[in-house]
Amino acid sequence: MQKDPSTTAYLRISSQDFSKQSIHGEVIAGEFIWDFNWNFKRGELLVSPPLGRALIHDALLRFLIKSDYSLEVGSDYTFKVRAKF
Repeated sequence: MQKDPSTTAYLRISSQDFSKQSIHGEVIAGEFIWDFNWNFKRGELLVSPPLGRALIHDALLRFLIKSDYSLEVGSDYTFKVRAKF
């Protein structure tokens, strides 16, 4: 049986602003590095640069929705993406 393709994404939280209800950080997966801004009140996730953004956006959004209130500045997290980068 063949294994499903997956890539481990590494996430670091660089800042939180509870008054604006947002989290800013960086995510690395494969050869890609993105910055993100998650506004959890509006459910809005901005990811840049655009190169490869479609590969990470949905998986990152699912992770953030599940974990947003437990994430801490300066901490590192990992999650799996169901694709090989």
